[in-house]
Amino acid sequence: MISKLSEGVQISVETFYQPDYSNPVNNEFMFAYRISIENHNSFPVQLHRRHWHIFDSNGEYREVEGEGVVGQQPLLEAGQQFQYVSGCNLRTEMGKMFGKYVMENMNNKMTFEVNIPAFEMIVPYKMN
Repeated sequence: MISKLSEGVQISVETFYQPDYSNPVNNEFMFAYRISIENHNSFPVQLHRRHWHIFDSNGEYREVEGEGVVGQQPLLEAGQQFQYVSGCNLRTEMGKMFGKYVMENMNNKMTFEVNIPAFEMIVPYKMN
């Protein structure tokens, strides 16, 4: 598990290879990732947007940007945690992602960015 504290918000990421949804013969590798977002601030925060940088080991790069996560814009009170699972497809057996969330301090209505730490997606048999 990868974890990083940024702007008082802790982001933890765990990844899983999804063999049942992958087709290596066609260069299709599916990964799931579980993200935990924990508010260590003394004020409530709301996640508004996400921005991902996705790198495949064949040199392909793409960005994904949009509102919320998995159709939600969670509001976290001080000390609260929100967790979600999403996925990423790659054309090779290895890749990585990192990004940021745009969040709002609900007390002063100011927005700020929270860094999502880089994490790797690797088919288990490649780790030997």
